[in-house]
Amino acid sequence: MSRLFRRSLLALAAAVITLLCVGGPAAAHGFSSTVYVHVTEGDGGGLRTAVDVEYDLFVVSAADFEHDDPLFRSGTAAFDAGDSARQAAALDAHADSAVKYVTDRFSVTSGGTACRASRAGDFTIGRREGVPYAGLVLDWSCPAESADHAVRSGLFPDGEHYVRDAKTIVTYEVGDRSGSAALDGEHPSFSIAQSWYERFWEFFRLGAEHLLTGIDHILFLLALIAGSRRPREVVLAATSFTLAHSVTFLLAALGVVDVPPAVVEPVIALSIAVVAGWYLWRVWRRGGEAADLGAAGEGHFGLDRAGWTRLGVVFCFGLVHGLGFAGALGIHDAWSWTLLWSLLVFNVGIEAVQLAIIGLAFPVLILIRRQAPRAGLWTTGTISAGVAAMGLVWFVQRVSLA
Repeated sequence: MSRLFRRSLLALAAAVITLLCVGGPAAAHGFSSTVYVHVTEGDGGGLRTAVDVEYDLFVVSAADFEHDDPLFRSGTAAFDAGDSARQAAALDAHADSAVKYVTDRFSVTSGGTACRASRAGDFTIGRREGVPYAGLVLDWSCPAESADHAVRSGLFPDGEHYVRDAKTIVTYEVGDRSGSAALDGEHPSFSIAQSWYERFWEFFRLGAEHLLTGIDHILFLLALIAGSRRPREVVLAATSFTLAHSVTFLLAALGVVDVPPAVVEPVIALSIAVVAGWYLWRVWRRGGEAADLGAAGEGHFGLDRAGWTRLGVVFCFGLVHGLGFAGALGIHDAWSWTLLWSLLVFNVGIEAVQLAIIGLAFPVLILIRRQAPRAGLWTTGTISAGVAAMGLVWFVQRVSLA
């Protein structure tokens, strides 16, 4: 047994090198930002958009691309001082640059014809996710009267090299139409006249893409798969994880729970290492019998004591992962039933990909275990060792950056 375990540790080194080479920054989701837009009817048949952008990113981007160094100096000084009045004053003093940056990258059309934007009131400063956000209200006059208004956002694109994968979350109440949309670089626009299934697909896609591009969540799922001994066990673990992260996802996304990313991200990394390490410890203790159920395996749901304990651990860590999923959208207020629907659909997209990964990976693992138990133990041990190591690396990195 110890010989096999030592070989697994050697495999660990290769897995760590591979994962570090392909893998991942300390923050699994990278440096991103979310823009919030609320669209309502304006005066004279046009539209009004309330645009909220992350303040420090906005100041740096607008000053850079509009060549306004005084905006950068006064804006960053106000940010460093944490003075919201000074922050708003800095933007108002350089409104031409600030507004132009937004209107060059954010637009409204009516019946295919561009609408003209004008600023309505001064800049305001609020807070989202513990950081200041600048608010800008724009009135859009549209030459063509049409119910088919389209909104396009290209704010903070990847090509500007300040953040990546920026999203714009739009909610709208125009006439008898209301809804929400998620815009990004690949899907930069939507029509207010879109159907409900088009809105469903947008948030479903966003949830699916988030899980596929969130390597930390995928590694956690792989740890669950590798450490599960029976199909029933992986299903129960996935269900426990789903229930837990669904609860905190909705609570955090709607502003009921607010935990800073500096706490959430390191705990997510630690959860990966713990769940993967749990199986390695079992291999170390029981060797080739690690995949066997204990004597209590005939109890409720066919789980022994170790299975139930693992299920509880997965549920607790799932609560933390839900906070991470909520951070992907960054929605903490603006409650509405429409928004709740969008959040649920986002979660459905996450679950669809999760079930697809389990459906593809676990049957292969079961086949290997049945045909070649020793090879199955090697496979799961190597996967778990690599995942555990990556989780510990991320944990150290994220704690040091907190």
